[in-house]
Amino acid sequence: MEPLSFFVVFSIAVLVRCSDVKHENVDWRIGQNFSSILLSRRRAVEQMDGDARNDPITFNTNLMGYPDRPGWLRYIQRTPYSDGVLYGSPTADLVGKPIIIEITAYNRRTFETARHNLVINVMFSEEFPLKFQAEFFIKNMNVEEMLASQVLGDFLGAVKNVWQPDRLNAINITSALDRGGRVPLPINDLKEGVYVMVGADVAFSSCLKEVETPQNQQLCSQEMEPVISCDKKFRAMFYIDWCKISLVDITKLVSVGKERPDPGSGVLPDIGEYSPPSESLKSRDYFSDFLITLAVPSAVALILFIILGYVMCCRREGVQKRNMQTPDNLQHQTQMSQQQTAGRNYCMSTFQRREVNGIPEERKLTEALNL
Repeated sequence: MEPLSFFVVFSIAVLVRCSDVKHENVDWRIGQNFSSILLSRRRAVEQMDGDARNDPITFNTNLMGYPDRPGWLRYIQRTPYSDGVLYGSPTADLVGKPIIIEITAYNRRTFETARHNLVINVMFSEEFPLKFQAEFFIKNMNVEEMLASQVLGDFLGAVKNVWQPDRLNAINITSALDRGGRVPLPINDLKEGVYVMVGADVAFSSCLKEVETPQNQQLCSQEMEPVISCDKKFRAMFYIDWCKISLVDITKLVSVGKERPDPGSGVLPDIGEYSPPSESLKSRDYFSDFLITLAVPSAVALILFIILGYVMCCRREGVQKRNMQTPDNLQHQTQMSQQQTAGRNYCMSTFQRREVNGIPEERKLTEALNL
């Protein structure tokens, strides 16, 4: 479905207490110039009798009767001390249907709340859709900065100076994060980037078509900046990534219609009455299946058990053969160990507790044992 128009609303400020919910109607006619509604955070704090300078305020937005917003409507608020932004592009099926957005403000210091209902009426315009649409990627802007009327007006003025159309409108504004972009590092004042789609009633200018030349396409494939003659008209305030520009002529788009299969009436065809099987079924003999399943594995296990028992019990070599293969030095070592034990026993029984030549008994005994 074609986007009908771009809608942006700065988060609610004209708020009242929850006991007195206020409604505000906003009529949006597609095809007209870009417009926005500014609702100050400071005034929201004043309605809750808070400190407008120090109180942190956060907003919660949802479609009435649902836990979240519609898919086409986005919301952003950088910090509790800044204004929030509702923005998006309604679709064609929403024409004539009132969209009620519930906006609730929370004071994080006093825990007070205030609620406001915003009724959006999407109206159709014969001037829409514009036949030629171009989408620019601006690298040095965040979405809330681009939504400011003065900044967007400066960008449309630069595009109009290059394109020279009779009618030029902003159709959609999307954050680069919603297109799969990464959050930039907090250095050198890097921005997230924003996509801005504009529509016009005349064909694209030669400057915009320079991106499609083979030389610039090759530079873009090498991640180099293409050479665009009109880039200097944007460079004063906007850094355009010309490799990401998209030029669409909707008059040349071929609509691909998918044929939906016929769902039918939902009633199964009549195939007659159900005929159950007869009761005179032949009984089946499972004895052969039992033998194959149980007897055969048991027989194999018994054969293996017999073979293992024969190897372990009937094939022993005996102690005599082991002794015959024992080396002679083992017997010699055994004799030496027995002689040392006998010598120690003899020394212990011979020496008495007395001094011999001024040497204590314990020292003499130790020296004898060390011999």
